[in-house]
Amino acid sequence: MTLIRQVKNVNKERFVSDQLIEAHISTELTLEMKAELIEILFQYREAFSSDNEPLEAIKGHEVDIMYNVERPYPPLLRRPAYPASPRAREALESHIDGLVKLGVLRKVGHNQEVEVTIPVIITWHNDKLRMVGEFRALNTYTIPDRYPIPRINENLTQLSKANFITSMEALQGFHQNVLTPHSRKLLSIIAHCGIYEYLRMPFGIKNAPSHYQRMMNTIFPHELSEGWLIIYIDNIIIFSETWQLHLGRLSLVLKKILQVNMKISLKKCNFGFHELNTLGHVVSGLSLGVDKNKVTSALLKQMPQNKK
Repeated sequence: MTLIRQVKNVNKERFVSDQLIEAHISTELTLEMKAELIEILFQYREAFSSDNEPLEAIKGHEVDIMYNVERPYPPLLRRPAYPASPRAREALESHIDGLVKLGVLRKVGHNQEVEVTIPVIITWHNDKLRMVGEFRALNTYTIPDRYPIPRINENLTQLSKANFITSMEALQGFHQNVLTPHSRKLLSIIAHCGIYEYLRMPFGIKNAPSHYQRMMNTIFPHELSEGWLIIYIDNIIIFSETWQLHLGRLSLVLKKILQVNMKISLKKCNFGFHELNTLGHVVSGLSLGVDKNKVTSALLKQMPQNKK
């Protein structure tokens, strides 16, 4: 029996067929358990989003990046656009246009003063486009944020008695964080199609993981202290011994996610598993191991060709 046939409500059917189909639900759950899960996910459906929907900002957590550089800014922070092939130019234009529509970037007007320009390029990773900013110079002028990032191995050992595990991931996590005007002043990128200013926190800048980890720990302090929730930057793992306890904990987390206006990527959700591949590991209540696929991909990487 399909998930759709387990629900009678028309709106709920649409949610299951149009949105929840992207998520991964354990096949080991009974029909009754799946129905209970769908009820909760439908109740908090506004917490989930897809890649092509506008990204709203997380409430109350603006990112303020501190720089250790003064005017006049060094030439390393005032770079021209990189040359690009016709294919790369087309891909870059499309990608930037998408980020503008999402509210991540905005085009700089002709009369707006621009003191820093960071060149960007397009790369292809596993047949997916990725825009990469040359933030290395800017990162050297960024004051380090020493907020600790959890150790994955130590955290995952908490799952020793878990019978049910759910993992979720924020949709383009960093891009949901609004930058303060002070932070934005040095985050203008340049390409052949113009100059754009980041309104949201970009990937690749120093301190981004620390900023995000601090925010997540602030949102879920009690859940983390109670020991049934693991947060690793934009990854959320909920684990429980019983199914009813698991549903209650999932509800609590989704309620808080809604309260701060965070969006979760449905296609990166895994609900109600006994064993799960997450954060490069295979985890269950019985064991903890390294994901063999991650090991294989690491072994196939080319050896470094220079000292750096």
